[in-house]
Amino acid sequence: MTAVSAVDERWDDGLIARRAQEQAAADGDAPADEPHVPIGEAYAGTLRSRLDALRELVGLSRTRLDGDTLAEAGRVLDEAAARQRLSSRHTVVAIAGPTGSGKSTLINALAGVPVSETGLRRPTTANPIACTWSEGAAGLLDRLAIPGRLRRRPLAGGAGDEALQGLVLVDLPDHDSAVVAHRDQVDRVLALVDAVIWVVDPEKYADAALHERYLRPLAGHAEVTFVVLNQVDRLPGDAAHQVLDDLRRLLDEDGMALGEHGEPGATVLAVSALTGEGVGELRELLGAFVQGRGAAERRLSADVDAAAARLRPVYMADGHPGLGERSREDFGARLAVAVGARAAGEAAEREWRRNAGRACGTPWLRLWRWYERMRTHGGVAGPEEGAEQTASSAEEDELTARQRVEQAVRVVADEASRGLPAPWAQAVREAAVRGARGLPEALDELAVSVAAPPAGGRPPRPAWWPAAVLAQAAMTLLQFYGALWLVGQIVGVLEPGLVPPVLVMLAGILGGPLVEWACAAAARGPARRYGQETERRLREAAAGCGRARVLDPVAAELMRYREVRERYAHVARRRGDGSGPASVIVRTVGGRGGAVGPVRAVGPVGAVEPVGPVGQVAQVGSSGPSGPSGSSGSSGSSGSLGQLGLTGLKGLRRL
Repeated sequence: MTAVSAVDERWDDGLIARRAQEQAAADGDAPADEPHVPIGEAYAGTLRSRLDALRELVGLSRTRLDGDTLAEAGRVLDEAAARQRLSSRHTVVAIAGPTGSGKSTLINALAGVPVSETGLRRPTTANPIACTWSEGAAGLLDRLAIPGRLRRRPLAGGAGDEALQGLVLVDLPDHDSAVVAHRDQVDRVLALVDAVIWVVDPEKYADAALHERYLRPLAGHAEVTFVVLNQVDRLPGDAAHQVLDDLRRLLDEDGMALGEHGEPGATVLAVSALTGEGVGELRELLGAFVQGRGAAERRLSADVDAAAARLRPVYMADGHPGLGERSREDFGARLAVAVGARAAGEAAEREWRRNAGRACGTPWLRLWRWYERMRTHGGVAGPEEGAEQTASSAEEDELTARQRVEQAVRVVADEASRGLPAPWAQAVREAAVRGARGLPEALDELAVSVAAPPAGGRPPRPAWWPAAVLAQAAMTLLQFYGALWLVGQIVGVLEPGLVPPVLVMLAGILGGPLVEWACAAAARGPARRYGQETERRLREAAAGCGRARVLDPVAAELMRYREVRERYAHVARRRGDGSGPASVIVRTVGGRGGAVGPVRAVGPVGAVEPVGPVGQVAQVGSSGPSGPSGSSGSSGSSGSLGQLGLTGLKGLRRL
């Protein structure tokens, strides 16, 4: 009774103990247990920067991506924040495995006392059971929703093995249990613990449910994974080594790196919880693992890797998307065609030449042209028919111009979104469509304002224009003067002399058209320049309007994409690798026992260099999830080892 009371006083994992501590604190007494030691204000090193980048990435992407796409990244951020607030002196390790693999027997062997119930009835473990080697883990167990009645201590009167101080072992129900609630609890707890010990037996170590549902998706968590082959006492002779080698082969096919020869990765060993064989080695490995106090950060780093791999299709583009100078110029040219810049320039040139003809032409020619206009449009029905034809032509031109504007917007949106991931390509197209609303009307207003003469008057005149008008007036005066001279001679007022007045009249009659022709020839250059200037101003105005309404919003979306892509590149960077996500570790297995020979991919995928014992490498890839150790994330097809040309596993087979 005394021993039980002493144990009860030392436990801080139950609701009653926490209430007692709160009451003691309210009474002014110091609590018996030490306060939780958090990891700190922020994670240190690369993990901190990657979490910050992931948080910024999620914030920048909320308006572009749906909630389901960002759900996993949000969960990782929430779990990182929740784990940071809890004890950093403890490492939570789950013991998981199939039915009858001996999970409960193994945790009892590690604890030295019966912690979890064992038996032939299946399933034996219905709820997670926790065993803590030191105090202060109440918050961690509350996070796992393990009630106080299912929390145990390894020894009835002491602190347990000193090497395992800070360890929290959680015995989980069977992952292949017939009870759905048991499988749900396994999935829930596995998402929250710092590390996992997978316990398998010689009969179920190659079970497809285990590899396809857990080991293969969690291949990136190799550094926080232990794979224990239990019940090796049932295997005769060298069968245990053969089964262990085959287990390593299956893990390699799953894409899980094996932590051998000093390389980071999963720990694989054979034990017998019943006879105690290998249990001491497992206890030593767990002690070193717990005392390192880095499991939580490694687990979170692997979670970030998995979230980055899942987000890769929505952030990584093919090629170099964006708007080049050529695309911008083509867009401006299409808008200029839609607004009729060339036609406006030609019309301005004709108008300039027409004004020059009116100013410098002979009065008789202007009178003839006026007569022709009056004769052509002198009827009653003529103006109405002309107005109807003009209105119909204007409507057709307007429809054609609107279609050209829409086509120009579609082309530039397609060019800007080419190669982008689907959500960002859609955002670019929507930005272009929003900017195109009202663009035809704005271009029409620009065409009217730009093509109109300055200050609403006539086009500007060259400096020689007054002199030409004066010369034409002089020619007209000569004609009148010669005519009056002849009339005076006929009447008898003046002395007769036919030649001088005739010459004066001929000079005026011939000089007028000559001056008009000279002015028309001289006006070609200024008229052409005036038309070109009008076309240039209209082109620039159309390009500026299109840039402000369409290109600038599209460029803003592309800039936003580049920003989130930079954030994603920082998130996808492996721990300890500053070059980005393209550098991976590809492992080959050779020789009996699964000896590992790593090969590091340098730069572009496919370039490799050996960094240790070398095996044959047929293919190097970086697609698929990759663990924080930088191990390759191959899909793990059953023929991958054969493709690598490895001869060390010949003759092995599943038992």
